[in-house]
Formats: sequence, C-alpha cells, structure tokens
Amino acid sequence: MTERKSFTLGTILTFIIPSLIGLILFMMPIQYDNALTIPIAIISKALQAFLGDSITLIVTLVVLITALLSLICKLFNPVILQQSKFLHDLLNVSPIWLAIRVLGAFFIAATYWHFGSEMIYSSNTGALVLNDLLPVLLCVFIFAGLLLPLLLNFGLLELFGTLLTKVMRPVFNLPGRSAIDCMASWLGDGSVGILMTSKQYESRFYTQREAAVIGTTFSAVSITFSLVVISQVKLEYLFLPFYLAVCAAGIVAAIVVPKLPPLRNKKDLYIDGSARQENDEKTPEGHHVLSWGFHQALTRAEQSNGIKSTLKDGLKNVIDMVFGIIPVIMAIGTVALIVAEYTPIFNYLGMPFIPLLELLQIPEAEQASTTIVVGFADMFLPSILAASIESDMTRFIIAAMSVTQLIYMSEVGALLLGSKIPVSISELFIIFILRTLVTLPVITAIAHLIF
Repeated sequence: MTERKSFTLGTILTFIIPSLIGLILFMMPIQYDNALTIPIAIISKALQAFLGDSITLIVTLVVLITALLSLICKLFNPVILQQSKFLHDLLNVSPIWLAIRVLGAFFIAATYWHFGSEMIYSSNTGALVLNDLLPVLLCVFIFAGLLLPLLLNFGLLELFGTLLTKVMRPVFNLPGRSAIDCMASWLGDGSVGILMTSKQYESRFYTQREAAVIGTTFSAVSITFSLVVISQVKLEYLFLPFYLAVCAAGIVAAIVVPKLPPLRNKKDLYIDGSARQENDEKTPEGHHVLSWGFHQALTRAEQSNGIKSTLKDGLKNVIDMVFGIIPVIMAIGTVALIVAEYTPIFNYLGMPFIPLLELLQIPEAEQASTTIVVGFADMFLPSILAASIESDMTRFIIAAMSVTQLIYMSEVGALLLGSKIPVSISELFIIFILRTLVTLPVITAIAHLIF
C-alpha cells in the first residue's frame, strides 16, 4: 500500500500554472481566420508573417551552416565542440546522416540561388520544400520547441497518462500519455506530435515499439489541413462526412497496423536498452486512478528545476529541431518530390492497386491508382492529381486516403527519420502501404453510403 504524500502549495502551483499555459497553447481549439487551430500555430504564423520573404534566406543559412559545422566536426573534431556534449551530439553524426545534411545543403543552395538542374529547384520539387514547407516548420519548431517543456516537465502528461491508460493500453497497447501527442497533432500539426513523441522517447517515457507506433500512427493530420485537402478536390461541402471517414479509418489503422510487421517486431525496450516493467502503470493500493494521477503529476512538478532550467531545455529543443531536422527534410523531401515529378515510379507502384480499386467498385480506377502511392512523397500530391478526376466519389476517397496514409516524405517521414524514433525509410514505406490497404476499404465503404 502506497502512503499518500502531502505536497506544498508551491509544488501544486508549479504543476497547475505551467501545465495550464501548456494546455492552452498546444490544446485549446480556437477559431482563427475562419479555421479551427491552436494558439501555438497562430503564434508561429505571426512569426512567419513578421519575417516575410527573409525567412527563406534564414532557412537556407540554417541548412548550409549545419552541413558546414557537421563537416568540420567530422573532419577536425575541434576542442570547443568536445566541451559541449549537446553540440557534439548534434553535429557529430554518422556518415549517412552527414551525407544527407550535405545533400540538403546542395539542394537548398541550388533552389535559393537557382543553379544546376531545374529538376532540383522547380516549383514542384525543391522550391515547394523551401518556400512552402520549411518556413512553416521553422516557426513551428521555434515556438513548439521552446514551449514543449510546459507540457513535458511539470506533471501534465503524468496526470493524463494515468487517467487515459485504461483506454489507451487495452485498445492500442500504448501508454495513456500518447493520447496527448495525438491531440496536439489533431488540433495543431503532425510535426508537433512527432516532436513530443521523440522527446518522450529520449526521456524513457516510451519504449522503441511505443515511440515507433505513436510516431507513425498518432501523428494525425490537423483539422485545418484536412479542410485544405477536401477543398482542393472541390468537395468542401462534404467536410463533416469526410472528416468522420478519416477518423474512422484512422482508428481502424491504429488498431490493426501496429499488430503487423514491422511495428509488431519493435522491441519493448527503452532508448537505453532497459525493459518496460509490466506493472509500471498499475494504480497502487490506497489510491484510485485520479488520486494516483495527481500524485504522479505533483511528484514530477516537485522534481522540476525552475524557469531557468525550463528555458534551457526549450532552447536545446529549438536548436535540436531547427539544425537537426530541417536539413533532413530539405534533402529527403526534395528527393521524394523529384521522384514523384520526373519519374513514373509511383505510377508503376500504383498499378497493382487497380484490381483492388475495381473490386471496391471505385469509378475511374486506373486514374485513381496513380494517386495512391504518390502520397508517400507528399500528402498534397494525391489531391492535386485527383482534381482532374470527374467522379465525386473517387475524389472523396483519394482525398480521405491521402490524409489517413499519414507518412509522407516531404514532412512527416523526414521528421521521423531525423528524430531518435527507431524507424527506417523502408519500414516507413511498408507502414505507408499497410495503412493504405487498411484504410482504403473503410473509406470506400463510407463513400458508398454517401454517393
């Protein structure tokens, strides 16, 4: 029987105030510019608007500096970098990641200054990543990274984790706190959910399997972006049934896909190799779920090290995300878009889906098949290609499927690869295909009811 511990008013306020601010910033849905969003996204957009056209130069310099410093670290290993474990870990990467950073630097320089092949810097490849994606991510990273400690360091996730374990563990075999990652993605941006998952994995709150499942399954597309996708295929009047179809298919995929390889094969070990204890989520005798949740939360708040330490953690997050992840997205995102734009590879990969589409009685199956696998490069590409399809039902299915596939290399895939979450590019492609096969019948069944 666990004895109930009494906490000081200071500890209680240390839990309540930062957690409440974090909840408001990351979770509170508000109407802004005729769309549902969260305060952190609004602040990020305000920074983007303030920086204006100069933001692309800032992003370019970030990627170039990262590549240059990584090369210097690898070749010369200067003493100044050896003195800081954080900087050394950030810049002293493996040869493969060094090559990716250098490739990202080449792509971003070619795109910004328009040299080399147009294939690299065209509006549908490098320029799409540099002008449309990276400025948004830079601003999200700055504020999300700086303010994430409000959610992570003061007990909020301990409280919600305890309360939601009764749902998340039986249904998804995940800790209760993973529901918060999903909500942050759903209301704000998938990248926020991945960043939260990665940080918690590094802090030994998630095992390898849990981090991989949450990162590839619960980094849901925001409501705002879902509206953009359905508008692209000119079916915005069907937004409610569209989003219900997305949610239903997403829940089915979240239950089924983690039970299949490669996610099923991930080990239930923490980042340091230690195993998860079977009873670590059990509510002790003498507590009910709510009281134990508050006990866990206040214990975490008691261990927090004040404002200075929180700011330091936040700044480290920002540097880690901006310099560690943005070059990866530029490299991998551009390669994926070049493959999608200038080669027939995704068309060929879509061909095996034609019999399935015909079996599901989806009109214009052959044209629809070309959009199925191209979503691996970028989520928006299927709805762009689908705009020319005449059938409303087919456009509806393609738009919903592109949102539920989740893993696209121009952002989410590159983010996952750039993080510490243990997934490879081949595993991401397999998970992408599995999600497609699982969600397509669910979405099609709902589409048959609507049309």
